[in-house]
Amino acid sequence: MPSTVTPDVLEMVRASIGPAPDDFELPLPPVNLTVEEEREHRKRELAAAFRVFGKLGFSEGVAGHITARDPEHPDTFWVNPFGMSFNQIKVSDLIHVDHVGNLLHGKRPVNRAAFCIHSEVHKARPDAVAAAHAHSLNGKAFASLGIPLAPITQDACAFYEDQGLYSDFRGVVNDTEEGRRIGVALGGAKAVILQNHGLLTVGQSVAAAAWWFITMERSCQAQLLAMAAGTPTLVDHDTAVDVRNQTGNPVAGWFQFRPLWDQIVADSPDLFD
Repeated sequence: MPSTVTPDVLEMVRASIGPAPDDFELPLPPVNLTVEEEREHRKRELAAAFRVFGKLGFSEGVAGHITARDPEHPDTFWVNPFGMSFNQIKVSDLIHVDHVGNLLHGKRPVNRAAFCIHSEVHKARPDAVAAAHAHSLNGKAFASLGIPLAPITQDACAFYEDQGLYSDFRGVVNDTEEGRRIGVALGGAKAVILQNHGLLTVGQSVAAAAWWFITMERSCQAQLLAMAAGTPTLVDHDTAVDVRNQTGNPVAGWFQFRPLWDQIVADSPDLFD
């Protein structure tokens, strides 16, 4: 798939690497794809993200879902089948549904909570290609505190002033109104902490949404450990903003998922079936 290195992306990449040849090669998000190519690309990243989430232990029974907006029909999205293990999902297993609840493609039902949350999040954030939510252990534990993630590490700075907090938990999400309220709490941020529930992230690519979830989950774990040991020291405002701008942008999110992509593709020969 074709890629173009734009000046801003090139500047970001060069700021992140050491000595390199002038003609260095790095994977970059594909551009100038046809609708069909873009759809296939998103579905492949979606299936890979599920496998990675499964490998990292983010599954909790039938809970958890990642969605990818369809490039041709943006009021529809692709999602995992209800009750299927993250570790077994293939491209051909993905379900296609619209924002009003019509099943457009697939042989299994969609998790009701997935539809109620993600349909509204996608409506609220037309810029977001993907949204990720799972009941990961540290995300659940941290969400119970009802506080935002603090800038206590370099990785956590990616979410500095770029996260929401939804504090109106009303049980399992069974209606789109709660999904709408979650979308409001998310606002224009890349992530929202769902109090007493877990984490939800969005991205301008499936890979970025998945990476924001992974690194936020780990940052929650780091803050829980630090708070248990004492009082964490905060990164100052200006530094936190600088780090967020460097590590929290869409291209950085896509690129940081790439090693996980390479590993899961190599380990899963059936992934793209």
